[in-house]
Amino acid sequence: MSWFAKKKTNGPDYSSVTSRDKVARLVDKGQLVPMLLLPEMFGGDASEANLVFVPPFAADLKKRADENIIRRLAAEGKITRYNAEPIYCGRSFVPVAVTVQAFDPGDFTETIRIWGEALSA
Repeated sequence: MSWFAKKKTNGPDYSSVTSRDKVARLVDKGQLVPMLLLPEMFGGDASEANLVFVPPFAADLKKRADENIIRRLAAEGKITRYNAEPIYCGRSFVPVAVTVQAFDPGDFTETIRIWGEALSA
């Protein structure tokens, strides 16, 4: 056993997804889906700066948080601002995690852990 061996993590490995062509192939297979960082319900659009590609489970988790928690907090006036920030590792086009924060005056934060180092954090 080597002390210098690479740590293994559970879950998928998207480190080799380093081009739009590779993303498109995984989208065609249903392994990745497009996800808006700022959802349409809060004024987001499908512009390149607002779009990331993630496995379906990650898009579902974010959609549930947006619809079931954040929308309710906004309707109650408990939050007025929103930010979703993808976190990347290496050259991969697939984020290892996406941190969603709704705030002002309240605060809601959720990190959706997708792959790699984010799963061992």
